[in-house]
Amino acid sequence: MDFRLTDDQRDLRTGVRELLAGRYGREALRASVDAGGALDRRLWRELGEAGFFALRLPQERGGVGLGLPEAALVFEEAGRALLPGPLVATHLAAGSVPGAAEGTAVVTALDLGGSLVAHLGEADAVLGAPSLPAGEPVPSADPLTPLHRVARPPAGAGARAYRDEGALLTAALQAGSALRTVELAVRYAGEREQFGQPIGAFQAVKHLCARMLVRAEVARTAVYAAAVTADAAEVAGAKLLADEAAVRNARDCLQVHGGMGFTWEADVHLHLKRAWVRAEQWRTAGEAEEALAAELAAGLEAGLATGPGAASG
Repeated sequence: MDFRLTDDQRDLRTGVRELLAGRYGREALRASVDAGGALDRRLWRELGEAGFFALRLPQERGGVGLGLPEAALVFEEAGRALLPGPLVATHLAAGSVPGAAEGTAVVTALDLGGSLVAHLGEADAVLGAPSLPAGEPVPSADPLTPLHRVARPPAGAGARAYRDEGALLTAALQAGSALRTVELAVRYAGEREQFGQPIGAFQAVKHLCARMLVRAEVARTAVYAAAVTADAAEVAGAKLLADEAAVRNARDCLQVHGGMGFTWEADVHLHLKRAWVRAEQWRTAGEAEEALAAELAAGLEAGLATGPGAASG
């Protein structure tokens, strides 16, 4: 089987990257931080016009008509750019919540098993819920992801029907962030000099960057595979790997940058903080591990039931 991207998929990825580079570059990112994480409704509508949210909606319903693999590519690019907002929930709501596909509505989701909602103050709907719940603002590690705690979650707001797809798309965001921090680390290692040569020439830095690249590529491969199969166990594995890659790569990127990386002016800390928040969304590490364990146990039981000696046992 040929698992390479098609020409159309490569063109899609390139187009999204160019769109985000032009519309949400570093200046826009820092402006969002200065604005306290307020959602840019104009940008949201532009994403809708570009087909970001209606990507998997059938063409006869006004969508683009693509599949989960293409959505993973698009969300990977959004992760690279640190694009803020409840992207996953709004994408999943396309076709069921009026305005979600077009980007005229902002749809958020209640974290499974918890009571936190991202961007609740700016949302028009909560995925799977009949109405917006009341919430109390709580501190967020990520300045671009405001959080609210909901005392009484509305019925159906857990969005469990969307759990696997939501976890996969969040994993794609994490993989994109992990890949981006590799780029940031390598670029800085080539620019920063010590003892008359770039720090990237030192073996310790080389090894650090190499581990970052391997971690990110393994996560990306797992995300792509899960997007093709849509298997729940593979989605759980992809989320585990992508969460780890995003968090650890951001930390290693900070290490490469040294003291510069810990300053507010550097963008590295934004990747780390976003990775922490995403790791708690849709599927936590504990939930993903439980899902994988259950799948392995079921496979083992099936194998024992059909294996040699099963009939006589």
